[in-house]
Amino acid sequence: GSPCAFSTAAQQRSTGDECGPEEPSEEPQHPLSNCALEHKAIKLEEQVRDLTERYRKALADSENVRRRTQKFVEDAKLFGIQSFCRDLVEVADILEKTTESAAGQAEPSDPNPTLKKIYEGLSLIEAKLQSVFAKHGLQKMNPVGGRYDPYDHEIICHVPAEGMQPGTVALVTQDGYKLHGRTIRHALVGVAVEAQE
Repeated sequence: GSPCAFSTAAQQRSTGDECGPEEPSEEPQHPLSNCALEHKAIKLEEQVRDLTERYRKALADSENVRRRTQKFVEDAKLFGIQSFCRDLVEVADILEKTTESAAGQAEPSDPNPTLKKIYEGLSLIEAKLQSVFAKHGLQKMNPVGGRYDPYDHEIICHVPAEGMQPGTVALVTQDGYKLHGRTIRHALVGVAVEAQE
């Protein structure tokens, strides 16, 4: 702060001069009050700056918490059905294998119309199930011919790269699924490798 100038006017007055009627009535000056007020104002300004900075940080922190909470809630809405979906894709596997089996048995020349109707019914159910999966963001991966990705695929075997580039997926033994882009079940795949001579 600025240095305080002490007024000597109060010290120069004599006791007899103070009572004169001709002297204008002034409020007594306190020499330390200006300096003390200035010092207190500086302290208060520092406190205001400090509290303002703390307030800004608290606002930023609360905004970050709000955003993280909102993201957590959105993720919970999207991925809360993840374990349910894992169970359903096992049912889809069974349905697909049953449909394929029925397709092999229900040949066009087969005189058994019941088997043909069962096959058609299973095909409709399978198509509807995949449609419901897609509606809720659950999609089957189709990795054959694509590059091996350890985040989406699990290698169970290697196959000779006949007409395929090494490192690509040659076959799938179990379909993988993604829920809104997040892998919930890895595809079990065979990857093409160069033949050893």
